[in-house]
Amino acid sequence: MSLIEPDFFSFLKKLEEDGDKLTSGTPLEESLEFEYNNSSCYICNGYYGPSFGEPVCVTCHAFLFPDFPSYLPSSYFCSEKTDDGDSGNDEPSDLNFSAERRLNKLCSLPSWCYRNSLDSETSPEDEISRTSTSGPGVSGSISGGSGSGPSLAARDTAEDLAGQGPPPQPPSLARSLQALSTPRPPDNLAPGLVEHLPSEVLLCIFSYLDDLSLCACACVCARWWRLVRARVPPPRWAAFAARRWPLFRPLLPHFDWHKKYQALVESCFCRNCLVQMCVQAQPVGDENAWRRNRLRSELKMMRNDPPEGIAASPLDSKCCHWQASVTGPVGSPYEGGVFYLYIQVPYSYPMSPPVVRFLTRILHPNVSRHGDVGIDSVHHNWSLALTISKVLISIQSLLTDPYTTVCMEPEMGEMYVRDRPRFEELARRWTWRYAMHDILPY
Repeated sequence: MSLIEPDFFSFLKKLEEDGDKLTSGTPLEESLEFEYNNSSCYICNGYYGPSFGEPVCVTCHAFLFPDFPSYLPSSYFCSEKTDDGDSGNDEPSDLNFSAERRLNKLCSLPSWCYRNSLDSETSPEDEISRTSTSGPGVSGSISGGSGSGPSLAARDTAEDLAGQGPPPQPPSLARSLQALSTPRPPDNLAPGLVEHLPSEVLLCIFSYLDDLSLCACACVCARWWRLVRARVPPPRWAAFAARRWPLFRPLLPHFDWHKKYQALVESCFCRNCLVQMCVQAQPVGDENAWRRNRLRSELKMMRNDPPEGIAASPLDSKCCHWQASVTGPVGSPYEGGVFYLYIQVPYSYPMSPPVVRFLTRILHPNVSRHGDVGIDSVHHNWSLALTISKVLISIQSLLTDPYTTVCMEPEMGEMYVRDRPRFEELARRWTWRYAMHDILPY
């Protein structure tokens, strides 16, 4: 009994006083679980509406994180012109910028944004009904002959051209705010009506949903999970993941793509940013030749001589939206993790900095719960000598040496200074949970 320390006896005495219940005052390890409180918007605290588990509500996101930062001027070369109309410091003119290209300012959205998530998907029941109802007229139409119904080739052509039209107009902020502020009338649905909907009705509803909505529906209940799993095959989920995360490279040959896609979605800070990255809205104005040549040169250097653990790729033809990946530095709590970032490059680049946000959840004093990066080079000390590659290198070095004097999350900065082991253990657990999908089965 002499080998037992006095602290153990005091622990047993306190345990008896508390009725055999462990309290925070016991000498046990503090819980190594941490999650940000996203019950309400951390900016307006729920004033403009619920956030539905997201760090920022829809209204604050529309104001503070728009589809593209239109508040930035399109050019910083504004100055008084002389009599000949030359200011002496204007940007070099683009001689190949014709009137036809000037009219087409907006880049059309990819066709998959317009398609339903269940297009071209058939079930065994559909195949049986199609075989039983097929006849000479149908076979003739498929082979290209005359028939009463439209041919399969024409139908496929119509589907391929579904997303080639002009892109829709960006949503009006005034209409969005009016819709958000107007109280919604009660649905007056009978209790249990949604739960007892037939499977055929649910599948019809699912056919109008995109991939993110389908993933959310699969988490509602076990019945919806089985319907979504039976209707959407794994190759379809693999295509969804490739469109949302083009830089994702799994190392395992076989795994469940549905669960992998769901894990990738749950690892994101903000789903609104994930939608913004895929919509790829274009800024107002014209692209200049200087920006285009500069980005082309940066992209060529990044592909020929990429920095270690860093990758980046543009998502649209005008290089306004990028996705990047940063590998956690060796020896840090983020070692082995792959963190995805969303980059917006304005038309005024390189005179103005890009907007960089983390998509993957990361526990860091200089990264907010929305994914914003508190790095000085993209906020106040931007220079023409900086490139997208150098910004990503600075972010990677920030993972090793956080700047705790000014933090995006003061709680994390205080934990890093006062309780470094707990912070590193929490950051390591977050890395395993949210940033190692390339080596984990799901």
